Amino acid sequence: CRQALRSTAGPEVDFARAEREHQLYVGVLRGKLGLQVLELPADESLPDCVFVEDVAVVCEETALLTRPGAPSRRKEVEAMKRVLESLNLNIVEMVDENATLDGGDVLFTGREFFVGLSRRTNQRGAEILADTFKDYAVSTVPVHDSLHLKSFCSMAGPNLIAIGSSEAAQKALKTMQQMSDHRYDKLTVPDDAAANCIYLNIPSKGHVLLHRAPEEFPESAKVFEKLKDHMLIPIANTELEKVDGSLTCCSVLINKASEL
Repeated sequence: CRQALRSTAGPEVDFARAEREHQLYVGVLRGKLGLQVLELPADESLPDCVFVEDVAVVCEETALLTRPGAPSRRKEVEAMKRVLESLNLNIVEMVDENATLDGGDVLFTGREFFVGLSRRTNQRGAEILADTFKDYAVSTVPVHDSLHLKSFCSMAGPNLIAIGSSEAAQKALKTMQQMSDHRYDKLTVPDDAAANCIYLNIPSKGHVLLHRAPEEFPESAKVFEKLKDHMLIPIANTELEKVDGSLTCCSVLINKASEL
């Protein structure tokens, strides 16, 4: 964890605590929610490999393997490719050396894609994503003062965008609203980091939302508690946040009946 990329210097990651938090995260997905969880093998030579979201964008039966913006992360794609091939998805590889794309910059709303243009994702990467998922509109959103688009927003329900309160987050939301033909509801939380949450629609459970724990972001947790139709599951992410990790970073959700 000392070698992981981080945008700001700060306290060291407590590795044992990071492991416990990650095991709880996986346990919620597998045990509490009954999802099939495929764990990629850890690679000690790739210190950011826990953040699997950045190396693949999966929608319906197609998986786009990205070209991460940080050169040190590009080998992470190989392990993801093997797993996605085992699921018989249509694999598209981003081979253009002028393109960069991190999955953390890709927000899929169920209707369309928003792609953050950030330090890690460029216009060419967004164009390849648009070419890959031709059935959906793709709009680009400038990202300033944050690592990724989803550093301050995510989907919190079928038509609901969770968004942070910072000026940068609100400006990005305004851009998304201007770009879209559809009107989304918004859930504004005081803390940008807390706006990154995981929404799932599970047939046996209904609307499920994994969100940051009250001990981390008490005011934001109170906002999520207003979502009376959701099963709310607080998840602590104190350690991976130190190396720019959010809740969505550590999984790629694939809507597919199990064939394994």
